[in-house]
Amino acid sequence: MSKVSQAMGNGGAAVDAQTLKDPNYCPPLKEAIPLGLQHVLAMFAGNVTVPIIIAGVAGLSGGDKIFLIQTAMFVAGVATLIQTIGFGPVGARLPIVQGTSFAFIPIMIPIVKTAGLGALFASAAIGGVFHFFLGTFIGRLRGCLPPLVTGIVVLSIGLALIPIGIKYAAGGAGPVPDFGAWHHLGLALLVIVVTLGVKFMAKGFLSASAILVGLVVGYLVAIPMGMVDFGRVGSADWFAVPSLLQYGFEINMAAVAGMLLISVVSAIETVGDISGITTGGAGREATDKELAGGTMADGLGTAVGALFGAMPNTSYSQNVGLVALTGVMSRHVVTCGAVFLIVAGLFPKIGAVISVMPNAVLGGASIIMFGMIAGAGLKLLSMTSLSRRDMVIIAVSLGIGLGLKSVPEAVAAFPATAKILLTSGLAPAAFLAVMLNLIIPKEASEEA
Repeated sequence: MSKVSQAMGNGGAAVDAQTLKDPNYCPPLKEAIPLGLQHVLAMFAGNVTVPIIIAGVAGLSGGDKIFLIQTAMFVAGVATLIQTIGFGPVGARLPIVQGTSFAFIPIMIPIVKTAGLGALFASAAIGGVFHFFLGTFIGRLRGCLPPLVTGIVVLSIGLALIPIGIKYAAGGAGPVPDFGAWHHLGLALLVIVVTLGVKFMAKGFLSASAILVGLVVGYLVAIPMGMVDFGRVGSADWFAVPSLLQYGFEINMAAVAGMLLISVVSAIETVGDISGITTGGAGREATDKELAGGTMADGLGTAVGALFGAMPNTSYSQNVGLVALTGVMSRHVVTCGAVFLIVAGLFPKIGAVISVMPNAVLGGASIIMFGMIAGAGLKLLSMTSLSRRDMVIIAVSLGIGLGLKSVPEAVAAFPATAKILLTSGLAPAAFLAVMLNLIIPKEASEEA
């Protein structure tokens, strides 16, 4: 079946392939709505995973946890509209879906533990503004961030996150009385098995939504096991508008420095996603205007979202693959999905249902998602020659970055500000990768 017939396989008239490549093409609502929902379902699991993890680190439960999930959905929808509709130079005006970013988790966890949620959202807002201005000169940074550097950064993100997934699979990141019990591990294993089965035995959109299917199956199995408490769902409001500065606004320089560093990484990731969408969906290179507008929208979404209590936003790579799969480049399709996210974010009952998901279910999905991030880093590194110079840069960056994260006591003598950055795992790895790549001369064989 061709991509055109797949996209219009619900009874709509056939549309030529060239029209489907036009971002401004507006399909009939009976086709645009289901295609938009596909985009939402493909990113939904990842979008709510980040606030659930941070809520666990912060020791939040009940209404606070529901609030973070609610704002994640609401802000993802608003940020997506900024990308698809745009205004002035802001917005790529492409089918780009925004959602909470995994890349920031390694820096958000130490911020929350040492400085609190007020410092987290203040630094995210400042980082978003910085990210916005990166869009004005993002093209000049690409030369300083070759696959060697970006590969190390992405790999370190995945490796830093995997232990979190294991902790959740065993029962949770906080103090859990039955941590490591068989019912936790078995539930996580079920999610992994179902996800892999759907991913490789199904086709098309169902395969692209394998993680969501795994989460739903794990959730349903956990109910008769007595692992789901629906009490909090009943007490949640039916309708509520996310409030501003729920957790305050506290500027912490270490938190800000960490956010600024990861914002550069996130901006480069967005450039890659925009390029992937135009290449896979339209068969062309992204324009400078699209790259700049998309990066600015990325930063604006993060800055505005932080004021409402949402984690930093970024473009979602899984939706890039979905555009290539369906062959539909219409930004209006994603706009329909964004409206659904906004509506879902206005009903705390939805967030409450998600908030009572057992940690083990989330852990099984997280292991796969975080492992895929590490795999993406390895794929980037495979694009380099991996010379002796490259191997030394990889060894020093990962060795120090992940080593300090594993043994935070090693920096006990440092000031509190430095501790947050040094023990994040990502910040020292990214800094060393960039600096060593600039300082260490290339070997003669590489220059030839």
